[in-house]
Amino acid sequence: MSDPRRTLPAVSALLESDAVRAFMQRSPRAVVTDAIRDTVRAAREHPEHAPRAPEEWDAAIGRALERRVRASLRPVFNATGVVLHTNLGRAPLAASALDAVLDVARGFSNLEYDLGAGARGSRYTHCVALLRELTGAADAIVVNNCAGALVLALNTLAEGRDAIVSRGELVEIGGSFRVPDIMAKSGARLLEIGTTNRTHVDDYRRVLTAETGVIVKVHRSNFALQGFVADAAVAQLAPVAREFGVPILHDLGSGLLIPLDEFGLTGEPTAADALRDGAALVLMSGDKLLGGPQAGIIAGDARLVAALQRNPLARALRVDKMTLAALEATLALYREPARALREIPVLAMLCAPAARIRARAESLATALRDRGVPASLQASEASVGGGAFPMARIASSAVRVAGDAVALERALREGSVPVIARIADGHLLMDLRGVPEPHDDAFQEAVLGALAPAI
Repeated sequence: MSDPRRTLPAVSALLESDAVRAFMQRSPRAVVTDAIRDTVRAAREHPEHAPRAPEEWDAAIGRALERRVRASLRPVFNATGVVLHTNLGRAPLAASALDAVLDVARGFSNLEYDLGAGARGSRYTHCVALLRELTGAADAIVVNNCAGALVLALNTLAEGRDAIVSRGELVEIGGSFRVPDIMAKSGARLLEIGTTNRTHVDDYRRVLTAETGVIVKVHRSNFALQGFVADAAVAQLAPVAREFGVPILHDLGSGLLIPLDEFGLTGEPTAADALRDGAALVLMSGDKLLGGPQAGIIAGDARLVAALQRNPLARALRVDKMTLAALEATLALYREPARALREIPVLAMLCAPAARIRARAESLATALRDRGVPASLQASEASVGGGAFPMARIASSAVRVAGDAVALERALREGSVPVIARIADGHLLMDLRGVPEPHDDAFQEAVLGALAPAI
């Protein structure tokens, strides 16, 4: 039997196809040629799936071309039930934040220009007034993420000196990054105290010396300790820290600015709480519960913030104009907490009534059934994600689709606008808690477009 790979068309022959010539009207010839090579290579590696007729080759080349020209970073729908999903970009931006990014990105801005003085200014002045107002801090600085904020603060205040931290707070965050490893890169000497489950104020007092640079408190945002446990809160440590003249750095992580207790989300401190309790500096992320862009926010003592600004590392960790614009617009919404809950997408999704989520899921399930997709409603539990409220389970609703769950999940993931769902107990589930309600029409279109042909 002859090898079917011997009959594969040459790249030069495929370039002469009318359809391929049409592709070159909208894409560079080199890119089209590479798409043809991709198609021929796939046919050589999997001859059982190789195109046969000329129109099949044209269609396969078209699909390969689409894969080559589409952006690597693309919008997706988050139907996983994890609202602040790190792999999916964490917090979506509010409409006002998007408008602010467009305004400063379309032309020039006063990023480092003092309009009042008519002279060079500093990018570190942007967002500071709002952070002071919302947290009670004397000053603030914004860098590129919370890990960068921790490195900058420790390098500035404790390089070559001791940074005291409880063993129960040496957490691992996403992507296998560990707080002690990040701290070590700062040049500070990590000094572990207490035990995994119990750390007391006296544990800190016993190791405080002239070699101590800082006391570090890390909020255990992605897990909880239960049972025989003890912890020294910032309010308890503050008198000891003042006695020895040592600042407390409180890494809050999540960036919560307003309490969410009325929505059943409790136990996460706000930045204002931490500063009132006696932290000299609080560190938090911009793209978690705060609901803004990726950023590391350091707020607190003005003298310490000024030292951070003078550190050459601050330039390596600085943020750009678009981040600052989005963050400032997001922070402005917090001046009216009710507006923040309504307009900041992550807060709106977390705090939406369960009955509303159910109604939206029912609407999607009905639309799917009308198109022949076997869909039904299922009660679900969503989580906050992003290393915040780790024990919280939020009542939600999901649409369950019958059939080959693995194939259906792949169809959603490979759609023109990918839908990231989950498989549970052998069923495909799409949880509506992580889909912003204004996106419902586009979400339904994406789901129908992916699943209707797959059924």
